[in-house]
Amino acid sequence: MVVLHVLFEHAAGYALFAVKEVEEIGMLLPQVEESVLSLAKFNSMVSLAAFFPFKSAQAALENMNAISEGVVHADLKLFLETNLPLSGKKKPSLGVSDAKIGAALQEEFNISIQTGGVVAEITRGVRLHFHSLVKGLTALAASKAQLGLGHSYSRAKVKFNVNRADNMIIQSIALLDQLDKDINTFSMRVREWYGYHFPELIKIVSDNSMYCRLAQLIGNRKELSEESLESLEEVVMDSAKAQAILEASRSSMGMDISPIDLINIERFSNRVVSLAAYRLELQEYLRSKMSQVAPNLAALIGEVVGARLISHAGSLTNLAKYPASTVQILGAEKALFRALKTRGNTPKYGLIFHSTFIGRAAAKNKGRISRYLANKCTIASRIDCFSEVPTSVFGDKLREQVEERLSFYETGDVPRKNVDVMKEAVKEATDVATEIKRKMDKKEKKRKKREKKLQELEPNGDANGEAEVENGEAETPVVKKKKKKQAAEEMEVQAEETPAAENGSEEPSAKKKKKRKAEAEEVEEAAVTDNGAEEPDPPAKKKKKQKTETVDAEETPETPVSEKKKKKKKKE
Repeated sequence: MVVLHVLFEHAAGYALFAVKEVEEIGMLLPQVEESVLSLAKFNSMVSLAAFFPFKSAQAALENMNAISEGVVHADLKLFLETNLPLSGKKKPSLGVSDAKIGAALQEEFNISIQTGGVVAEITRGVRLHFHSLVKGLTALAASKAQLGLGHSYSRAKVKFNVNRADNMIIQSIALLDQLDKDINTFSMRVREWYGYHFPELIKIVSDNSMYCRLAQLIGNRKELSEESLESLEEVVMDSAKAQAILEASRSSMGMDISPIDLINIERFSNRVVSLAAYRLELQEYLRSKMSQVAPNLAALIGEVVGARLISHAGSLTNLAKYPASTVQILGAEKALFRALKTRGNTPKYGLIFHSTFIGRAAAKNKGRISRYLANKCTIASRIDCFSEVPTSVFGDKLREQVEERLSFYETGDVPRKNVDVMKEAVKEATDVATEIKRKMDKKEKKRKKREKKLQELEPNGDANGEAEVENGEAETPVVKKKKKKQAAEEMEVQAEETPAAENGSEEPSAKKKKKRKAEAEEVEEAAVTDNGAEEPDPPAKKKKKQKTETVDAEETPETPVSEKKKKKKKKE
């Protein structure tokens, strides 16, 4: 009797289910389909044999990547070896949802594998009721695990690198082609529009961008004079042409133009000039991107033609997968199928015709050189696609080989062997790669040093702040002591002034002097004790006492003076 087990791969882990009554289930497929929806009925047919939860999200991602590629992961192998009854009278049969991983498991364990029919229905039921079949797993936790694994799996599959993105090349070359068409159309519109006023300018200046700049500069041709000759020379870059424009403006047969029409022509020509300037910037951007993504292909065939090949293929990876025969006629599909339909000659070249090599070759050698160039383009694209450190060494060497082949067709000079050239290229490429890696390591060390310094500065800053706070606290008692000394000096001064005011009575003044001196001495002693003391609370109390004493000292001398004055007034 065959025992059927079903393997189910979930984001939370691997689960192995034992299927009961396999014969009946196999016979009654429609009943199985109905019973899958009910948990009670499905639970009577299927029972959980084992569950292996993933330890981390990284482990889950590794296992899912292995399953998608049809490889048996070490965790899956251990799980099945532990829980699947391989030895015994009953032969085990394992049901899996994917035929690719099923073939790998059959090769690994030498057991019968089932993929369709009943297994598909049971897998559907397990997927529906998985959180109920596994104890301790809620529907929310299962959905979170699926979402997290889905995001990480997608990110790992995309393997998106910002610096090596060939999508930017595809978009920029498409925009470059569109800009060429638009600038050409707009320039023709400016020529027709401004030609009503100054028709002779079209014959003198043939370049579209230059014509728009001249239309913007000249404006009304009647205002053109000898003074504007220098500005014309700056635009035209030719004194003879500038002089011809000046002479043509004087004897032009064009119609007069109103200021409002002239303003509109100038504004439109200004837009065309700005578009032409942007096109140059975009071409420079494309050059820099090609040097990052496909430096060898750019060095061999040029940035624009290389970008067109990548754009037509869809990506650099697709271009690397193409054989040399496909790369040779890439872009000439219409001509190819027309030739196949009419049984005519097939095209010899497609997009690679725009490279300089085919144009330089003789008519009889164009097909030979295009085939050779397509071969080298394929090699360059594969090196660019799969190399870790991008360098243009191979591209330069391949370009030299094409040049040698061209000279061989013309003069008969035997070119170098491919093996010797590639040996030189590999040696140079390793040297360049080591140099680039050394620079990158140096930058990384510098970055780490900066981070360390910043981390060290942060605790030092905190310590400095604490020290400043402590210094501030230490300075406060000194200020208090200074205030006490000033209060004592003021009391002494008041004590000296009061006897001068009291000339009539000497005895009470002497007593008051003694009292004040005693009070001053007490204040000084208190200040001395404060200097030696370490506790911050007593100085505050003494300060309060001193304030009360000074107030008393100020109040006491006023009373006798007022009484004496009253007595004198009564006597008088």
